[in-house]
Amino acid sequence: MKKDIHPSNYREVAFKDMSNEEVFITRSTVASRETIEIDGKTYPLVKLEITSSSHPFFTGKQKLVDTAGRVDKFRSRYGNRTKK
Repeated sequence: MKKDIHPSNYREVAFKDMSNEEVFITRSTVASRETIEIDGKTYPLVKLEITSSSHPFFTGKQKLVDTAGRVDKFRSRYGNRTKK
C-alpha cells in the first residue's frame, strides 16, 4: 500500500442505534466527543437515529401502499390516448 494516503484518524468506532440500542463496531474517520466501553476496550461513540437494524424496509415492517387503485383510476380517466 502507498504511504501517507490514508487519514491519520482512521480507527475503530462504535455506532449506536438509539431506537433499539444496538451497537456495532466498524472502522471510520468520523469525529466524536463521546466514548463507550465494550468488552474492556474504549471506542469513540457515534449515535444514530436509524440503521438497518431498525429501518422498516430492512426489518420487514414497512407498510406497502396499494397502488393498483391509482393505476386503474389513471387508466379510466385518461384511457388509451395513443390511438388516433
